[in-house]
Amino acid sequence: MSEPHNNLAELASLRKRIDDLDMRVVELLNQRAEVVVQVGRLKRADGAPIYAPDRESVILQRVAELNRGPMPQKTLQAVYRELMSGSFALEKPLRVGYLGPEGSFSQEAAQRKFGASVEYMPLADIRAVFEEISRGHCDLGMVPIENSVGGGVVDTLDAFIDNPVHICAEMVLAVHHNLLARCPIDQIKAVASKPEVFAQCRNWLSASLRQVERLPVASSSKAAEMAAQQPGLAAIGSSLAADLYDLQIIFANIEDNPNNMTRFFVISTTPAKRTGSDKTAVMFTTAHKAGALVEVLNVFSRHGINLTNIDTRPSKRRNWEYYFFVDAEGHGEDPNFVAALEEAQAHCGELHVLGSFPRSPDTV
Repeated sequence: MSEPHNNLAELASLRKRIDDLDMRVVELLNQRAEVVVQVGRLKRADGAPIYAPDRESVILQRVAELNRGPMPQKTLQAVYRELMSGSFALEKPLRVGYLGPEGSFSQEAAQRKFGASVEYMPLADIRAVFEEISRGHCDLGMVPIENSVGGGVVDTLDAFIDNPVHICAEMVLAVHHNLLARCPIDQIKAVASKPEVFAQCRNWLSASLRQVERLPVASSSKAAEMAAQQPGLAAIGSSLAADLYDLQIIFANIEDNPNNMTRFFVISTTPAKRTGSDKTAVMFTTAHKAGALVEVLNVFSRHGINLTNIDTRPSKRRNWEYYFFVDAEGHGEDPNFVAALEEAQAHCGELHVLGSFPRSPDTV
């Protein structure tokens, strides 16, 4: 009889320690918040941006280095992301635009990046996210740039051609697709989603819904919204969309690759500062001469710059002219990068640095 009694006493003592620690934690968090308010006052006076990707990167790296356990690293970093989200609200409310409607993977990526204390604005398409940044209606935008299975997101690549915004951060999200509907699978007459999503679920769709019409729409969340209103229409989307639009998950995780990842860019009108672990996105057209593309790539190689991704899109201004999109390791202000860009210019029709940004720790 004494052992359970002793356990209860020890449990009560441990809970008292937790209560005391919570009191200290809350007190320290509010002391930190008082400093944040002062920082915000100085930023507003100088006209400095509230969101500083380089500072975010430094804080999260420092938290990782300070952590001695047993708190898991991801848990602690998630706590600090929410803490920084609250700090944004104290300094100046941030508005983040994303590809909507609510329930999209872009919304999920934005919330994981910026937490619960900022304002989110769902927008009709990716181009609208760029436009709202350019007009100053949103402080930041979250746009998908590439998927590990489907490749580059063409709407985002095309939007960079016409909109003078900066990439200031990146975010990598594990993506799981689900078949969502309000009817059994044998009553599904059509399935809607974003074209890139169809590409990521090609094998499953061919095996399970071969005869069903595929309806491409602007976003997976728009597909979910439509499926909630139209009998016989299913959608491929997130579990968040299923909850928001009261849809059943008929089949979960139907993506062809279980390691399906989508990389997102955070865009703004303000460039990011150097952190020492950066990437830079460059867009260019080549001069009309033989071997021009090879020459540009060789320039980066000679200056010791590693290219991690290359994609192309038609310029839509001249037949058979293409924009090349390149991701490279390093910051655009690094001396070797400055020299490489200057030398590459001779082989390019156009050359634009889309932005330098801290390398995501999840990027491989």
